[in-house]
Amino acid sequence: MNYRHAYHAGNIGDVLKHAVLARLIVYFQRKDKAFRIIDTHAGIGKYDLTAEETQKTGEWQQGIGKVLSAEMPQAVTDLLAPWLEAVRALNPDGQLIHYPGSPLLARMLARKIDRLTFTELHPADFKTLAAHFQGDYQVKTIHLDGWLALGSFLPPKEKRGLVLIDPAFEAADEFDRMTAAVINGWKKWQGGTYAIWYPMKDGKAIRRMHEAFVEAGLRDVLALQLNAGKSGPDTRMLGSGMTLINPPFTLAGEMETLLPWLCNTLHLGPGASWTVEAIAGE
Repeated sequence: MNYRHAYHAGNIGDVLKHAVLARLIVYFQRKDKAFRIIDTHAGIGKYDLTAEETQKTGEWQQGIGKVLSAEMPQAVTDLLAPWLEAVRALNPDGQLIHYPGSPLLARMLARKIDRLTFTELHPADFKTLAAHFQGDYQVKTIHLDGWLALGSFLPPKEKRGLVLIDPAFEAADEFDRMTAAVINGWKKWQGGTYAIWYPMKDGKAIRRMHEAFVEAGLRDVLALQLNAGKSGPDTRMLGSGMTLINPPFTLAGEMETLLPWLCNTLHLGPGASWTVEAIAGE
């Protein structure tokens, strides 16, 4: 599967990933102390929904497009507010043209004391990413394989923070590489929060990852799924999942409020579902 960010900006997978990322940042900001955000596969930062890549797939129309046009109960409005306010801030005239990828969303939500590290391996994407954040003293952009970042930048000097991991899934062994890198990173920084995103196309690989985490001794592991329909190895992506290590204690309850509404809003056919599952307790 080729999951280069530019072709899929604002899609169903981004809805889950960015809603969760925003909730994590909000939680970390409950304390006055600074924290670090590390994005291992950052992409370009900001996406033009009128560009050739996004127009070719049009996936944002089934993702952020549906979310913004739907009526939502107050509880959902409150939970999505940090993310959606950032999206609206990029589109002040009300027409959805620009979409914040994970790095820009994190930067828009960060306080002056927080720090961000973004790594990207694709040469052209890194050039765009670095140009976007050039001169920003809170942000460090690095042209580097994201799996090496987990070995190089942990633990951060702030001792608080989160690592967002959402690779392109171009390599056949991506889940295995991701699993090994996360376990090695966790051994260096067991107190950090790790947020791992993946498409729901290979259930066996996801289960194998979860089993490896448990066998390695990881604790407090939470798995989320949001499916607009049934995905498989030979279908387009209709759903995604996230596994979180050391999530905020508030997150499971927030997702039990948010995911049913998102599932209903993004529904595309049979197989639409959501889950919040504890893989390993504290």
